[in-house]
Amino acid sequence: MENGAKTLKIAMAQLNPTVGAVAANAALLRSIRAASGDADVIVAGELFLTGYPPEDLVLKRAFLAHVAEEAEKLVADTAEGGPALVFGLPVVENGVLYNSVMVADGGHSAVRHKVHLPNYAVFDEKRLFGAGAMPEPVELRGMRVGVPICEDIWFADVCAYLKMQGAELLISPNGSPFERGKHAKRLHHATARAKETGLPLVYVNQIGGQDELVFDGASFAVNSDGEVAAQRPAWQTEAHMLTLNETKKGWQAMPQDRASIDGDLGDIYTAAVTGLRDYVEKNRFPGVLLGLSGGIDSALCAAMAVDALGSERVHCIMLPSRYTSQSSLDDAADCAEALGIKLDDVSIAEPVDAVESVLGDLFKGTNADLTEENIQSRLRGTLLMAVSNKFGHMVVTTGNKSEVSVGYATLYGDMNGGYNPIKDIYKTEVFALARWRNENVPNGGFGPDGLVIPQNIIDKPPSAELRPDQKDEDSLPPYDALDDILFALVEDELGVDEIIARGHDAETVKRIEHLLYVSEYKRRQAAPGAKIGNRNFGRDRRYPITNGFRDARA
Repeated sequence: MENGAKTLKIAMAQLNPTVGAVAANAALLRSIRAASGDADVIVAGELFLTGYPPEDLVLKRAFLAHVAEEAEKLVADTAEGGPALVFGLPVVENGVLYNSVMVADGGHSAVRHKVHLPNYAVFDEKRLFGAGAMPEPVELRGMRVGVPICEDIWFADVCAYLKMQGAELLISPNGSPFERGKHAKRLHHATARAKETGLPLVYVNQIGGQDELVFDGASFAVNSDGEVAAQRPAWQTEAHMLTLNETKKGWQAMPQDRASIDGDLGDIYTAAVTGLRDYVEKNRFPGVLLGLSGGIDSALCAAMAVDALGSERVHCIMLPSRYTSQSSLDDAADCAEALGIKLDDVSIAEPVDAVESVLGDLFKGTNADLTEENIQSRLRGTLLMAVSNKFGHMVVTTGNKSEVSVGYATLYGDMNGGYNPIKDIYKTEVFALARWRNENVPNGGFGPDGLVIPQNIIDKPPSAELRPDQKDEDSLPPYDALDDILFALVEDELGVDEIIARGHDAETVKRIEHLLYVSEYKRRQAAPGAKIGNRNFGRDRRYPITNGFRDARA
């Protein structure tokens, strides 16, 4: 804080920590501090030192001891002057583990604990942490600062208490995962708290991927009248300087140019790319491998992989069967050329014949059916995994949420893989995203401009090509109808009668509900994938595998 001028400069450190890499996270914060010498305070995200969410790592005593050691070093760093630090970490106090924030300055520290522990959707903090008491403000650079943590600003009581105790400014470290429409929700709560308390609120969120969660950053500052003074970009690592001045109306953030937040499709695409990139990088895979079939799902995943990693780290294989059309071969080749990726051709015709021959006596007297189709899919999965084992590239699986919902996928076949970037993206969204990508390059994307997914792939009817003239709509309703039914069942948890009332055929709705329930066992064995909506499979929506319920009212 400048003497006389009464100015506070805050570096909003929108960073990408790695869960469990405590020393590396501390080093990252230390490097930001060294590069932000003009700042009075550097603010990082919730549980920054451990990475968010650390899950059951925080139950391991050796891990907590490591966290405490690194925190002490960061506090010691501030003894020689320079910016103060505000960062999240787990803290054990009187035998209770808390989700906390540390304020370090001048070689001294203060700790405050999170009050409201989310225990819904992807969150299960009550399982791990104790709820803190109402926090007092912290003395920082001559002012009293409240540090409500993430969920604490979604309710009025914590910020109101901080105001009552003399807080002049609210700084909120966050680990808020991306989902559709999430930014507007954050801004709504932050604006409400600022208006209620008459205090400016600085909101700092992390970015990056952590298993199935993706964090978009998009940090901001709101003044006491609810006006947004600063809006930082999504999907971008930075330590942005925010200046606050003391005025007759109290502390106010100085208005600055506001970054625009991408539209829905841009955010969805970039979230999937970010999740894939960090899964590959943080788990130290040299690159990725996927089957490029000439269909839209694999084409979109290939584009995402190139945007995430660069074309030189993406290897595709075409695995044609006797049913693969020349059009699919041509479309896969065109897509690979447009993306600049390596494409190999490995026919599965002979392996399929060999397996069918081996099983000939057992299957004698039966008609060909789904069993033979699945042999093709499983051989493709086996071959992809063999190449992955040989060269170390992680297999990307390419099933969209519509297929995942109704079980239109083969265990140990096309479900093989380490990560699925479109796992939480419906088929109709796949088409929309392909069109979007042909007109846009995502923030930080390594892929080329222009048309990267051939128009024929977008235009042709989807098909698994596991039998002659097969089309997806032979087994499923048209995707626009299917996705509307699934969105109602999965995202909105509507009853069958409510969905029928929207104009859908009753028997179709009942059938889709049945397929959704009986496919749960497949989803439990599926690869992780980026959370996009508010009800992704696994972390959000947790249904039993053995489930006798069907909507009795229908």
